[in-house]
Amino acid sequence: MASGFGYTGGRSRCFAYWQEFFKADAPSQCRVQADDYLECLHHTKEIERAKAVRAEFIKQAEHQAKEGRKVADLLADGVIVSVGLIQRDGASDGKEQ
Repeated sequence: MASGFGYTGGRSRCFAYWQEFFKADAPSQCRVQADDYLECLHHTKEIERAKAVRAEFIKQAEHQAKEGRKVADLLADGVIVSVGLIQRDGASDGKEQ
């Protein structure tokens, strides 16, 4: 890849970034282009972002699993969870037959 050619013989994926970095005149101007070029080569910022997203996903999955265990513990203890779909005998609308 240092030759500027990609695997298929054409330009490498980072060649455009290299040209921008090479055209920079002042050292203060070339820092941005150098960062872009190095990011294209090594994907360090992309990998950091992917790790942060994955860590947050795992954190939320653990939290949801913990909440799921709480509901499962309540159900295992024999507590009946009512959702209000079935009315009990004492809670009827007052209609007697």
